[in-house]
Amino acid sequence: MFGSIFPFLYVLVVIGLLWKAFQVMAKGFFAFQEFDNQQIPLKKDRTGQFTIHPELLNEQGKITDEELLTVRFSNDLDPPKPTQPSSE
Repeated sequence: MFGSIFPFLYVLVVIGLLWKAFQVMAKGFFAFQEFDNQQIPLKKDRTGQFTIHPELLNEQGKITDEELLTVRFSNDLDPPKPTQPSSE
């Protein structure tokens, strides 16, 4: 008896999951269309610009001269840069 019900339940679950997937994709599609229709000023292209982490800046907003802590891992095959002391 279970052998005859299993294919029916399987098909029912697959159809339900496909229906749910189409609902989710439709929500995303319509949300994208709404977003596309809004007049949002686009940000300027940042190609070639650098972002400095705020913790690297001192009180005056300049890059700090303090000695920074660096972490090296034992499997790191790259040799340390000349300004970095060896971790050994």
